[in-house]
Amino acid sequence: MNQESPAEKPGSADSASATEHYVAPEHLRIGLYVHIDLPWFRHPFTLNNFKIKSEEQIRELRALKQFRFRFDPQRSDPESVPEALAPAPDSVHPETEEVIAPDDPQLAEKQARQQQVKEFRQRVDHVEKAFVKAAAVMRNINRNLTSRPKETLEEVEGMVGLMVSAFLEHPEVALHVMGEKCGGEEVYYHSLNVTILSMMLAKALELPAEQGQALGIGALMHDIGLMEIPDKVLKKRPEEYTRAERELRAMHVEHGVRLAKKIGLPGEVLALIAQHHEMADGTGYPQGINLDKMTPLARVVALVNFYDNLCNPLDIAQAMTPHEALSFMFAQRRGKFDPRMLQMMIRCLGVYPPGSVVKLSDEGLALVVSVNPQKPLRPWIMIYDPKVPKEEAVVIDLEQRPELQIVKALRPALLPAPVSAYLNPRKRVTYFFDGKAAKPGAMPS
Repeated sequence: MNQESPAEKPGSADSASATEHYVAPEHLRIGLYVHIDLPWFRHPFTLNNFKIKSEEQIRELRALKQFRFRFDPQRSDPESVPEALAPAPDSVHPETEEVIAPDDPQLAEKQARQQQVKEFRQRVDHVEKAFVKAAAVMRNINRNLTSRPKETLEEVEGMVGLMVSAFLEHPEVALHVMGEKCGGEEVYYHSLNVTILSMMLAKALELPAEQGQALGIGALMHDIGLMEIPDKVLKKRPEEYTRAERELRAMHVEHGVRLAKKIGLPGEVLALIAQHHEMADGTGYPQGINLDKMTPLARVVALVNFYDNLCNPLDIAQAMTPHEALSFMFAQRRGKFDPRMLQMMIRCLGVYPPGSVVKLSDEGLALVVSVNPQKPLRPWIMIYDPKVPKEEAVVIDLEQRPELQIVKALRPALLPAPVSAYLNPRKRVTYFFDGKAAKPGAMPS
């Protein structure tokens, strides 16, 4: 997805002026507000537009080998603006391939489907690169949380702002399940999962952007208190905890609130962190409050956090599939959540969320690889076909195939070995987003 940063809105005076002036790399200086016209995953900065603060940033910008950079004189420090402002050349529109429709309608339809799948695979590639970068930003946030709180908070706000802008301002945002090549540091991926799914619910609940921003920051930071818990406890399976270890781990909520206060997070975010393990029926911790005393934002994160912990537990052998997790929460745990939000999550993810292995009405098998929350019953699926190489597996959009239906979900453990190896159902289910309607500029997902 190509996504603008929240500070740059289409049609604003600032963005208009920013498109009129360029500076050569050798003329970059501290105080200049620059825009990087590259996809988000192709540079090391959290945002695509920012004010230069250090010589190190200048060196990193020059290392991108761009022959010029856009800059905004209105957002720059006056002394940093070059005396001669060079106007931008006429806009250059990328060339588009001319598509010649063949005479054979069936051939034309086949070529159109092939092009659609090709574009889908390209988007997925961008999504996975953006996800890896987002995880790297999370790693940096964790590393600098206490030593550089002000800059860390700016990074958090910037990354969440990109997500808020994508989810709340664009009509279609698809969720993709990440490939195994994105696996690794689960602590960062859990926070990203919770944030992405919280943004999905923020859109469905029609939250205003300000609340969406607070929700995103709280979701991203909800587990920061785990930094204070010894690794020997964190890496131990929960069923093996002693009572003392269980109480020690539960203290991550209290530690998280303390750290959040230290870096200056607002009150509604503090409340979210304090309540992300509370339950609607009063059986949560640390306070054991019920739904009426939970803030609306905390209700969202408590729900999503529970779901992701079912799909991605410490002991992967205990993991539920996304379909199983939603079914379990609805059938056996619905009293623990805000009922409206639980129904909304099921509606958005669909009965068969990304990551589900499904049987089709034509007896075929497939993996759900992406879902549009606005059309959750018609996801993108990857078809099992032993006649087609795994690297070229057929991916179809069920919205374009009304004759094909999903019949039921299947447990990956029960799949025949060749099917499992082909579809490669994820051991850990991780999501990221693709804003199909987003504008060119900043964050591909």
